Amino acid sequence: MYPSIPVLALISTLFLAGCNNKSTPTEPTQPQKLAIVTTTGMITDPTTIITKNHAQVTGLMAAGIDPHLYKPTRTDIAKLMNADIILYNGLLLEGRMTDALIRLANSGITVQALTDSIDNTHLLSHPTYPNQHDPHLWMDPIAWSDAIEVIAQTLINHDPTNADDYRTNADDYKSQIAALHTYANKVLSTVPESQRILITAHDAFGYFGRRYNYEVVGIQGISTESEAGVRDIEHLVNLIVKNNIKAVFVETTVSERNIKALIAGANAQGHKVTIGGSLFSDAMGKAGTYKGTYIGMIDHNITTITRALGGTAPATGMQGKLSP
Repeated sequence: MYPSIPVLALISTLFLAGCNNKSTPTEPTQPQKLAIVTTTGMITDPTTIITKNHAQVTGLMAAGIDPHLYKPTRTDIAKLMNADIILYNGLLLEGRMTDALIRLANSGITVQALTDSIDNTHLLSHPTYPNQHDPHLWMDPIAWSDAIEVIAQTLINHDPTNADDYRTNADDYKSQIAALHTYANKVLSTVPESQRILITAHDAFGYFGRRYNYEVVGIQGISTESEAGVRDIEHLVNLIVKNNIKAVFVETTVSERNIKALIAGANAQGHKVTIGGSLFSDAMGKAGTYKGTYIGMIDHNITTITRALGGTAPATGMQGKLSP
């Protein structure tokens, strides 16, 4: 499903070139910071917060990058090979990188998939892919808090000298996630029950739906590599018309083509449906902005969904940081 031979060949080339041979400084005057490489922004952001001044955290995927389709460059592979710790999501989210990451782990680098250390009972299967778990765990703040704990434990195990700082920072961050969940419960419950149907470009919101009791329907499957057919579109158009759904949602990393087809199909049946907003699914907003943080990303999604489906939420979100 995910061709990885070119990536593995690139790793082999760089190994032979000696890119993984780190020079050892003579009598360093101060401790060298950990070199940590992360894949998605949802991992980069909390890792940066938890490590603070103890590490140099490098994220491979910027805003708007689809991890399902991402192919690492030669520069990315060099960064990975020179890392002390590599943190990635797992469950084939980074599908084209998975084999490469396993090979890097076998080279002696600490490589941790966050979802590997989470109880399988917390993971969602998908009817279309019965042997594969849904990788979009971050859509449920409570479940993602478990992933934050995996980050903290990985850091503590690798760098016990700074364990107290990692523990304090992780606990503080998890308390912020708990506040985000409280806000979500409050505002999402104001949407009329008949309107709690979330229709998006691809099936990235399953964990969100389970946590907050919303029916979630994605046009594409859990990977954006899947394609939607005419029958899929027709089925969703009938669902929209039958349930009098007023809004559907586009995603920042997925083409709007299929969503626009839904709207046209509903209009053809005399039902007006609009785009309720653009949701962050597989990537966060621009770096340096509130939406470019995990908290801001989910706050935006929760607030946008609530308001578009007829609920009540402040236009500026949980912390007053969203643009109205």
